[in-house]
Amino acid sequence: MERHQLMRLLAGDDEASKAALTVLADGADYVVWEGGSRRSDGHAGVFAIRHRCMQRKGVENLGWERALELLREYAQPIRIGQITAPNRSWIYTIFLTEDGSSLVACAGVRLAAEQMSDRPEILRP
Repeated sequence: MERHQLMRLLAGDDEASKAALTVLADGADYVVWEGGSRRSDGHAGVFAIRHRCMQRKGVENLGWERALELLREYAQPIRIGQITAPNRSWIYTIFLTEDGSSLVACAGVRLAAEQMSDRPEILRP
């Protein structure tokens, strides 16, 4: 997926999408993986566990509650992507329709200093 296409999809009004769009415009690294056969509501369960872990550890995050709600409601196959801020302080997980034409949800997590390495796979699904 081209950067300009992803930027267009992130032009929503929620905080997570706005933040992801800002870092993408600032040159963030990103990847969008090929679609699979797994439905968004199936992914919601996995990401709900991750969200609970973040909450227990006091990790700053953005948009996870809303993203989980949207994933459960959408209930169709999706593609997942990731945007890593240039300073590696935040990673945004993006959930797209299977064909990549629309954004289903976006959520971000602030990385602890020890996680700000050259390892964008930290939160890979």
